This record gives sequence, C-alpha cells and structure tokens, in this order.
Amino acid sequence: MPPTTTLFLPTGRAAERRARPGLVLGIILAVQLMVVLDATIVNIALPDIAKALNFSPASLSWVITAYTLAFGGFLLLGARAGDLLGRKRVFMAGIGLFTLASFLGGMAPSAGMLLAARALQGVGGALAAPSALAFLMIMFPEGRERLRALGYYTAVSIGGGAVGLILGGLLTQVASWRWVLFVNVPIGLVVVALARRSLTETPSRNGHFDVLGAVTSTGGVTSLAYGFVRAASNGWGDVLTIGAFAVGMVLLGLFITIERRAAEPITPLRLFADRSRNASYVARLFLVAGMFGMFFFLTQFLQDVLGYDPLQTGLAFLPFSVALFVMSQLSARRLIERFGGKPLMVAGISLSTLAMLLMTQLSASSTYLFVLIPVLLFGTGNGLAFVPLTSASLAGVRRGDAGAASGLVNVMQQMGGALGLAVLVSVFGSAGRVIAGQSVANARAAFVVGADHAFIASTLFVGATVLVLAVAIRGRRATARAAAAAVVEPEWVRELGPAAAVPEAVEA
Repeated sequence: MPPTTTLFLPTGRAAERRARPGLVLGIILAVQLMVVLDATIVNIALPDIAKALNFSPASLSWVITAYTLAFGGFLLLGARAGDLLGRKRVFMAGIGLFTLASFLGGMAPSAGMLLAARALQGVGGALAAPSALAFLMIMFPEGRERLRALGYYTAVSIGGGAVGLILGGLLTQVASWRWVLFVNVPIGLVVVALARRSLTETPSRNGHFDVLGAVTSTGGVTSLAYGFVRAASNGWGDVLTIGAFAVGMVLLGLFITIERRAAEPITPLRLFADRSRNASYVARLFLVAGMFGMFFFLTQFLQDVLGYDPLQTGLAFLPFSVALFVMSQLSARRLIERFGGKPLMVAGISLSTLAMLLMTQLSASSTYLFVLIPVLLFGTGNGLAFVPLTSASLAGVRRGDAGAASGLVNVMQQMGGALGLAVLVSVFGSAGRVIAGQSVANARAAFVVGADHAFIASTLFVGATVLVLAVAIRGRRATARAAAAAVVEPEWVRELGPAAAVPEAVEA
C-alpha cells in the first residue's frame, strides 16, 4: 500500500495492516450491509408485522422511519465519537448495540417495543457506520484504489436494500417476520470478533461532544417526519401537524446557530466550502428520498395488489441488485476514468428518473414485465451514479474531518430516506382519502391510486437530483481552473498532498 495509508496508524503496525486490506474491507462491507439491509429487510414483512402487532396503515411506516431517523440523527455524533475516543472502540460498541437491539426487536411483544428496538438499532448503526467508512478512507488513498473500494461499498450500500427485500421475503415466508431481526445476531457477533482481531485502533484525543448539535438536529428532523406522517392520517390543517412542522423548523434553525458558534461542532462548516461536495449531499438526499418510496410502496403493491407471496416479492427485486452491482463496478473500474464523474451522475440519475416515471403507470392489471423494466433501469442508473456521487462527497476532506465527512454521507442517505418516506406516505394518504370520499369502496383500487401519486412524488425527487447535479457539480475543466487559480494552498492540502485539493469524482 502507498505510504499515505499509514497516516492514522502507529508505524509499528503498518506492515501488519498492509497484509490484510482485503479482510478489513470485508469487515467494512459486512457492517455496511447490516445497517443498510435493516432499512429495507422489514419492508417485505410489513403486512405480517401489521397483523401481529396491530399497526395502523399510517403508523406502519414508523417501523422503517424509527430506524432511519435514529440512524441519521445520531450519525454525526457517532462520527465525532470515533474521532475523539478511537474509531475501533466506537465501531465495536456500535455493532454490539446493533446486535442487542436486533435480538430485542425479534422478541418484541408489542408495537411500542418493536419501534423502540428499531430506534436502538439505528443508534448502534450510527456509531458503527462512520467509523467503517473512515477505515475505508484510511486503507485506500484517493485514486484508483479508493474508487474500486468505493465501488464495492456503493454496491453494498444500495444493493443491500434489495438484498434485504429478498432475504426478508425468504425469512418471512419460511420462518416468521421476527427472523428479519434475529438474522443480525450471528452476523453481528462474527463481525465483532473479526474487528477485535483485525482493526487497529486510532489514537484518542481530547475534545468535546457537541451534544446540543446532535439533539437539535435529531429532534428537528424527527419532528418534520412526524408532521408529514401525521398529515397523512389527520390532514394538513391538524393542530399537531402544524405544531410538528413549526417545532422542526425551530430546532433546525437552532442547530445551524449552534454549529456556527461551537468550538468543536458536530458538523464542521468547512465541509460545506466546496460546491461540488455540497451538491453531492443534496443530490443524495433527493435520490434516496425517491428510492425509499420505490421500495416501500412497490413491495406492498406486489403483495397486496398483484398477490405475490413474500419470497416472490423479494425475488422481484433481484434484477435491481444485479444491475446495480454490475454497473457500479463498471463505473468504478472503467467509466469514471474515461468520461468523468459528472456525465455519469447526470446520465445515471436521468435513467433512474425515467424508471420512476414508468412506475407511475402501474395498475392492478400490470404484469411483472411492467415492474421489471423500471426496476432494471433504476438499478442501472443508480449503479452508474453512486460511485462518483460518493467520491464527490469524500474527496479533498482533511484527515481530521474524515469521521464527520463519512458521517455526513450516511446522514444524507438516512435523512433522505426518513423524510422522503414521510412525504410519500402523506401523499399516499391524501390520495387515498380523496378516493374514499368519492365512495370507491375497493381498498385495492384506493391503494393503486395512492401508490400512483407516491410514485409521481418519487419521480419529482429523483428528477430534482438530476437538476442539482447538472447545475451545481463542477466538470473537469471548471475543477482544473479552480485548482490553477488557487494562490495559497491550505495547510491540510499541503499535508495530504495535491490529490486532496481536487474533488476526485469529477477529476477522475
């Protein structure tokens, strides 16, 4: 490995670390698969969960949202904890908590207990995920090696959602919905054992936790999500709906104020100094918002409207996983170097937008062919775009901000999923009420109309991603001009080397 990979580790362990990059990457990918998979694995089991624990249609989305909100809300605190306490220590604590919460969720006797366990899973994932991605940045320096590692990471991050659907269908049909949670227990125990032997601790250092920043950001996003879900069941004029939106906006405003004044903020504002990096954050937020809607509503559409069993529903998403993996590897190994990151991102998300548009045409009489085509397009488009999108979010980050930068990537993904799903559930519920008001008693027809409106909203989310990428991401020439115009290099650029100064996703 190049000398830069020893920056974070004691020099005496350098040779040992060089001998096992594949094992460390395997641990990172296993953890990322666990935390991403749990955002979708319960999707297939939702009908069974609703019957077993008496969830209402509107509250059912909280089985997903409780996890994504806790995950996204505590990610930045988890990243900060890794920077201060040592990444290996925080990583192992997060996996241990995630494993325990999975066991408690599988044993849950009530809806409240399940939601509490899902939130606890999210906290555990928030502690582990930033350290996992930071270890990837340490092991693989900027350039071709990191792009290839990010190719695998991206395939797991996005394809893990589809894997969760397939595995969830299998476990639900063969065993019970509880096994979609129990399955994490043996995996978590193995990961902890391997991490203890294979990962090298990073030095701890003095510092402060930005607890107020974590509380206000988590509370603000949670309040907004609750407002959207409440609107789906009680309408936009409901007092609690309006109050939730107001509280959410106030808390997020306080969060920004706190981060500006904090000596050691949970979100260093210097991370937002680069235009391309900012655009990659916003693009990820919109894209994942649309993608979560596709998973959530299409899984229920296949079961409740087309009559698929859980396993058939999971297998229906297999083409998505295959297309995503193949195209993400092709993007990382060949296409970014040849065409650059921006064209791939714009072209890929344009295909994903077309896929969502096709899903708006699904009806109760649709065959699987009408599902297969958009699923393939969506996997292909995301596979092309996500490697350069992730690279743009991480390129040029100073080494002291590695954990925070890694956390922000996951924050945008989880917050996009949580808020996007809340918005789409609200759209779905509003459309359903209109149909009910027109005396259409057929629940299946009402679901189709509601899902159709949700897919339209998803199309708008993904289409907005294309606009952000096309307008705000710098291309190769603009990036080169910006680099040439720099008169004085910041200290952290000189420390990491010239490659850190240019966003890799667009220069590569």
